[in-house]
Amino acid sequence: MVTDATIFASDRIGLEAEAVGQLVDAASLPPVRRVLATADIHVGFGVPIGAVLGMEGAIMPPAVGYDINCGMRLLHTPFRTGEIDVEAVASSIARDVPLGEGQENLPLTGEQAEWVCAEGVAAVPRLAEKVKHRVWEAFDEQQFQQDRVRIEEHGSMDGDAQAVPKVAMEKGRRQLGTLGGGNHFIEIQEVQAVFDAVTAAAFGLFEHQIVVMIHSGSRRFGYEVADHYMDAAARGPGMEGRRKMLAYLEAESREGHRYIQAMWAAANFGFVNRHIMGLLVRRCFNRMYGPVSLPLVYDVTHNMAKQETHEGRLLWVHRKGATRAFGPRQMAGTPFEKTGQPIITPGSMGTASYLMVGTGASAESLCSVNHGAGRVLSRTAALGKSKGGRVISPPAITDDQFKRSISHIKLITPNRQKVKEEAPGAYKDIDEVVRIVTECGWARRVARLTPLAVLKG
Repeated sequence: MVTDATIFASDRIGLEAEAVGQLVDAASLPPVRRVLATADIHVGFGVPIGAVLGMEGAIMPPAVGYDINCGMRLLHTPFRTGEIDVEAVASSIARDVPLGEGQENLPLTGEQAEWVCAEGVAAVPRLAEKVKHRVWEAFDEQQFQQDRVRIEEHGSMDGDAQAVPKVAMEKGRRQLGTLGGGNHFIEIQEVQAVFDAVTAAAFGLFEHQIVVMIHSGSRRFGYEVADHYMDAAARGPGMEGRRKMLAYLEAESREGHRYIQAMWAAANFGFVNRHIMGLLVRRCFNRMYGPVSLPLVYDVTHNMAKQETHEGRLLWVHRKGATRAFGPRQMAGTPFEKTGQPIITPGSMGTASYLMVGTGASAESLCSVNHGAGRVLSRTAALGKSKGGRVISPPAITDDQFKRSISHIKLITPNRQKVKEEAPGAYKDIDEVVRIVTECGWARRVARLTPLAVLKG
């Protein structure tokens, strides 16, 4: 090992031996200077999900992952629990936002897709002028400007479409405004508890309020970018014999520079994707309840690599299934310079999510916290495995257990059987995971949010 591999967990957090082994492998790479994992660590492709890597002079596609700029967006409404028909709103959103893998929504020309790659959310007003779609019924220029300052990096990174594989452009340019599958979701939630009334009020939140949380990423666009550059890294100099899942690129090399530009293009795609879904959510509320404001609390990414200075050293900080957690000082010049950066931490469907803020006291974690609860069961284990009608391994979560675990929510999904892999029982205890973060002093709890309706692919 080149450096220590530190895991921030507790006795109540089950650790997979394979995930720990992956973290050790990552700590053995020559350019690595810091390696750690948050309490939601679980097995990923090469590098575990929930890992944070600080690399000097190198960029590592597997340490970002396939779903580049998978992230969270939180909108708040003026309504309290009981003041809206939650099931009707959820059904309306499901008609406007396609759920599941391979879905399409907002169509872009090749040129328009290049705008998104290069400009991210800054391209949205031009898209509103050029692309015919119902989503623009909810577009408002003043609201847009208010939104942008509440998105990490203002939703715009220095991407370059020329570095993006053609297959990514082709597959992605019809997928804006789609949710995807797996653990992605849209939830209508209630603010069940407020822990920091001053900060909550600054964000426009209060107890028993209705809010909407969106979890999605760069869709097939990001997947194809990641896969292309993982292959390129494995073929690169010095990578002979190294597996694709542990290959990296020199950041200043031609291919390393191209990956960074393509990764940021995919990040822009992810930011715009969540923004379009946010507009579609606003459109549904407006159509049902008249002109109402659904301000953005924050939009944060959790699969990204960025160059940051830590302890006087310039590092490429890779957060795979981890979220940036800047404190007030690091957020100077933003709406969050008094509160710290908002951190949106989802649980699983049927359990709570949290809104926290960074304290600035997280140098030991490279200013990072967990991105969610983290899995304790693989998807295969949760669903079980069969072949030709013969059960090879029974499901760890039965249909009855699943039904009971979500009996208190309205679930909308095109595949109710497969969605069982996302059952609450497949995930760690979100309350314990958040307790670890706050005990470490990296973040403060602002509010606990519980789901009323869940939309999943």
